[in-house]
Amino acid sequence: MQLLLDESVPKALGFALSPYFVRTAQTAGFAGLLNGELMFAMKAAGYDVLVTFDQNLPYQQNANLPVAVLVLKAKDNRVATALSFAPKILALLENELPPQVVVLE
Repeated sequence: MQLLLDESVPKALGFALSPYFVRTAQTAGFAGLLNGELMFAMKAAGYDVLVTFDQNLPYQQNANLPVAVLVLKAKDNRVATALSFAPKILALLENELPPQVVVLE
């Protein structure tokens, strides 16, 4: 399973999500893409899951998502906050995620 960290997510979270293949939007060459474009580019590149702090994303996308989206709902997107989500994300990834939005609190 391949994960992409949105531009709002600190790259340190990627290290906590091993053994999965994790890249940031910037290193994958997707910086600056709008959400819809980003998800279709991800799918074309073989990514399965987008991790984001963008809480508006579920309201901006239709029901036909090409990838699973994990929205991290928090008061900030600092490294410590992002890392606190690692156990929840890893637990979700134990099973294959269908293309859907999952909000983690």
